[in-house]
Amino acid sequence: RGQLSTGAVKHGGSLTTCAVTPGYSAFLLLCGTTCWLNTAGAIPVLTPVFTSHGPTVIMPTWFCSREWFCHVGQFVEDGKGSPEDLLFFYEHLRKGGGVYRVDRCLLLYRYHEHAATHSVSEETIWGHRVRFLEERVLAHWPSFTIWNAGKQGRKLYRSLTERNQKKVGAFCDVDANKISKGCYTYEESKERPKPKIPVIHFQDAKPPFVVCVKLDLTGGGFEQNLKSLDLKEGEDFYHFN
Repeated sequence: RGQLSTGAVKHGGSLTTCAVTPGYSAFLLLCGTTCWLNTAGAIPVLTPVFTSHGPTVIMPTWFCSREWFCHVGQFVEDGKGSPEDLLFFYEHLRKGGGVYRVDRCLLLYRYHEHAATHSVSEETIWGHRVRFLEERVLAHWPSFTIWNAGKQGRKLYRSLTERNQKKVGAFCDVDANKISKGCYTYEESKERPKPKIPVIHFQDAKPPFVVCVKLDLTGGGFEQNLKSLDLKEGEDFYHFN
C-alpha cells in the first residue's frame, strides 16, 4: 500500500524504478484509469475530493514514503465495510499532504469481484463525504446555495448537521417544475413550523455553491451554465456529486 519508499515495477518489457524522497508528503499517482483522472493535469486538483469519485488518486496506484505513511497514521483497521483508503486520504489532506502524478503507466492492477472494496456501502462513504465537506468547507461559509433541487441536493441537505442546514439560503436549478413549486419543505424536521428553503433559478442564486450535479450528463449544458457565472472552483463553489 502506501508503505513503499522505493518502487520497482516491471511493465511493458521495461523495468522502471520510482524513488520517493523520505519525508516526501505527497502521493504519486502511477496511472489514472478514467478520463477525469487522466485529464487532471500533472498536479491533480484537490477541490474534487468531496465528490463520489472519492480521492483524486485511485488508491491502488499511489505510493509515498514510509515516514509520511506513519506520520499520517497508517490505515484504519476496522475490517470489512470500512473505506480505509478514503479515510487515509482525508487524513493525508488534513496534515497538509499534496498529490502529484507520474505520467507513465508503471503497474497493472488486478480488480476482481471478491475485492474487499465491495463490502463498503454507498451510505458509509456518503456519511464520511458529508462530514469532510462540513469540516473543510461549510465550517468556513456563513451561508451557501445547493445547486440541485432534486434528489441529490435534498439528500445532502437532510444529511447536514442542523447548524449547516440553517446556512442553506436556497436550492437552485434549471428545472421549471421544481422552481415553480417555490420551496422545498423539510418534512422530516422536528421544528415547527417546518423549514422551507426557496428553490430558484441558478441565474438568481448567490454563491458560494455546493454543486450536486454530475458532470458529462447533460451534453455540456450544465457545464456551460456553471461557466456562465464566472466562478472560481475552490472559492465560489465545490463539486459534491
